[in-house]
Amino acid sequence: MVELAENEIRNFVEVWLSICVSLTYCYIVGKITSKGFTRLLAILPIISLFFALPLKLTSIHLCGLTAFFISWLANFKLLLFAFGKPPLSFDPPLSFPYFLSVACLPIKIQIDPTRENTAKSRNKQDPDRKTTNKPSPSPENQQNIPKESPLISRPFKIQNDPTQKNLPELLNKRNPDHKNTNKSNPSPQNQQDIPKKSPWNFIIKGTLLAIIVKVYDYNNQIPEKLLWLLYGLHIYFALEIILACVAKSANFFLGIELEPQFNEPLLSTSLQDFWGRRWNLMVTIILRPTIYFPTLNLCTKFVGKETAKLVAVMATFVVSAFYHELIFYYLGRVTPTFQVTWFFLLHGFCLCVELAVKKYFGRKMRVPWWFSVVATVGFVVVTGLWLFMPPLLRAGLASKGLHEYAVVGAFVRRLIRV
Repeated sequence: MVELAENEIRNFVEVWLSICVSLTYCYIVGKITSKGFTRLLAILPIISLFFALPLKLTSIHLCGLTAFFISWLANFKLLLFAFGKPPLSFDPPLSFPYFLSVACLPIKIQIDPTRENTAKSRNKQDPDRKTTNKPSPSPENQQNIPKESPLISRPFKIQNDPTQKNLPELLNKRNPDHKNTNKSNPSPQNQQDIPKKSPWNFIIKGTLLAIIVKVYDYNNQIPEKLLWLLYGLHIYFALEIILACVAKSANFFLGIELEPQFNEPLLSTSLQDFWGRRWNLMVTIILRPTIYFPTLNLCTKFVGKETAKLVAVMATFVVSAFYHELIFYYLGRVTPTFQVTWFFLLHGFCLCVELAVKKYFGRKMRVPWWFSVVATVGFVVVTGLWLFMPPLLRAGLASKGLHEYAVVGAFVRRLIRV
């Protein structure tokens, strides 16, 4: 059992060394090629490699995180980079360490007020600087896109990068109205929409996770649906704690802050609130410029803005469904049943209905806050038990995850004895 853990760690190191080498190549490509089709052709082999690398791992924790960070997020970032768009493409360009970090991890740019003042004073001294630092066009810059999006996005964040002195000016050019955004569409500069969590928040969730794992010892005495619900809570707590540990490590070693992945999804008051502001926020950020806005722009020409918004939402959920099916395959290596696809199609359709109802009825339909939370979370739980959990259990991921906890425990005990 311990030997299996050592082999998996060895494979994990090899995979991430390959990732670092590949991203180094992409960084060099960005230096010697212009944005567009040529850069895309040069990067496509790396994108293909990133789809294959998770297959080298068998641990659901190591494979799952690698697939999420690399096969999904990094590949989308590289596609944006090929066409000169953030988060990997800026003027001035990111330094290599930060390029590597932003590509591998869910990073967001943090604007330092002192640097913003420096940029403003520099522009006064050199008025031609604004033209030389003109940023690449971005989806947020287009006037035909409404300020409020069904898929709320939040900015990338980097701390202490000396090459990014002009980022405040650049981001303000990209979104000159950001200071005027209201509470329904949080400003990139307003970090209060996701308050920093107290360590006690993670301590409590870690304790609950430990209790859930212990309860599994009595799974023969627990009703099946209740056990599935515990699996769902297990996934949520484990993901948030693991990603928080990654964030703290990145902050300690690199001085960077990672985008929080969750914002208390159990308090969601609507599907728009759940998918756009609370659950898996980095996916929202990366799908917005790659899928939502391009689809919105294209469809607006044919069906009008309001209908195009609904089409863009459905397109976003279709892509999300595909990547979840892919990650489930990485984890279980079994033929997909496409139940997960139906889960996301159902949620995309229901979100479109919700947006249409809000559009036509507005504030005329008011429901108590507690009822909205119960209805939203209840809908997510019921549909999750119906369509999301069965593929996980069919692939044996629940028992596999518990086995990995035992392997890690044995590995740690062996290290302590040494």
